[in-house]
Amino acid sequence: MPVTTGRPDTRRVREPGTPPRPLVVLASIVLATGTGIAIWLLPSRAQGEWAAGGQAGPGAAPSEPASGPSSGPAAGPSPAPAVARPSGFVTFVDAVREPRFNLFREARRSHVRWFTLGHLTAGRKDCVPRWGGLQEQGGNPVANRLAPLRAAGGNAGLAFGGPGGRELAAACSDPARLIAAYRRAIGAFDATYIDFEVRDPAGGATVLRRARAIAALQREAAREGRSLTVSFTLPVTGAGLSPGDQEMLRATRSAGAEIAAVNLLAPVDAASGAGNRLRPIASAVRAAHPQIARSLGESAAWNRIALTPVLAGSGDLTRLEARRLAAFTSRNHLAWLSTRGAPLSPGITRFLTGATR
Repeated sequence: MPVTTGRPDTRRVREPGTPPRPLVVLASIVLATGTGIAIWLLPSRAQGEWAAGGQAGPGAAPSEPASGPSSGPAAGPSPAPAVARPSGFVTFVDAVREPRFNLFREARRSHVRWFTLGHLTAGRKDCVPRWGGLQEQGGNPVANRLAPLRAAGGNAGLAFGGPGGRELAAACSDPARLIAAYRRAIGAFDATYIDFEVRDPAGGATVLRRARAIAALQREAAREGRSLTVSFTLPVTGAGLSPGDQEMLRATRSAGAEIAAVNLLAPVDAASGAGNRLRPIASAVRAAHPQIARSLGESAAWNRIALTPVLAGSGDLTRLEARRLAAFTSRNHLAWLSTRGAPLSPGITRFLTGATR
């Protein structure tokens, strides 16, 4: 016989087949917890090294990517492809004299995206390029650290010629072997940009041999869907380019080679006052502009001119002068800006990188 308590029974009657409420609540808690753990275990999306402003996100401290070959597919999205041609501020690296230079770390420190590595010249074997004419092509530690830089969205080009040693075209008289030598260097470092620093244009045969090699390599790249940007680095004075350099540019273009830019090496006069050091450089660029335009068959060629002041000391470029240099570059729509000689302070490098981007 049921016992009567005198209190009304307020409990809801559970429908047949419905699980008890405590069991439903417990199952919900377990499901939510499991989902949170699964999401936490998923690989986070990598933030590109080159985010807006050239910095990683707040609180981020990107580590250097591995430079060795990957044993399997990498987790997360693939990095954005590196830009194929220089722009903004370009840092030149003497890969022979600075073997410890770390491209990725410098890019992270100064926000530079583009580097030029020099110099590849003819070694003991005339048609074999070597770093500084001495070091084997694959034996340079700076050039061998390109992978981390490119994984972060930066890039670097190769400079042939330079102040020491012979440029390959002057040493290698066999056109087929010359093309093969350039091709090997470009392929070894997957270069999309090469520069020819010609201190002496030499004879017409050398100029024509180099020009035809460049044209052949650019045609090969086009057929394979690649780009190959070519520039020439030449000294400039108050009178502009030398007649020999102007003729070399004309002959190179006539042979079918596409010259993207002429990089002007302009020494800074350290003896001048701080407010006057840049005036001779601006005058030299203005003198060279019509010469470059005529040599390249253009009516105007400001965007085909790159500028590289050569510093005798780190104090040759103050913050105010850096600001004026960046303004001159931007106002005239120059292809890019660089420096040579004495190293810049990190603060000025970061400023020039941001101001010319």
